[in-house]
Parts: sequence; C-alpha cells; structure tokens
Amino acid sequence: MSKLVPLFALLVLSGCADLKHAGQDIGHATKKTTTAIGHATRDATREIGHASRDAVKSVKEELND
Repeated sequence: MSKLVPLFALLVLSGCADLKHAGQDIGHATKKTTTAIGHATRDATREIGHASRDAVKSVKEELND
C-alpha cells in the first residue's frame, strides 16, 4: 500500500499539470481573440468617426458657398 501512495501522487500531479497547461492554452487563446475583437472594434469606430467628421465638413463647406 505504501508503494502506491507515491505512484498515486505522481499521477495526480501530472494530471494537475495537464489541466494547468490546458487552462493556460485556453487563457492565451481567449486573450488573443478578445484583443483581435477589440482592435477591430476600435478600427471600425475610428473609420465611422472619420467618415462622420468628413461628411459634416463637406456639408458646412457647401452651406458656406
């Protein structure tokens, strides 16, 4: 029985390491995905803002002429 305890402990610890590694992989993938979404959202918002600004400037110029 005493010989099984270290073997059992080794199996549990290796299982924990696998779970930790899987968790890290999921965490890194999630971080990359949310970063990509955030950057795409930022870029789209910037483009909308610039287009709106340019449209307002254009209308102002037409009204002043």
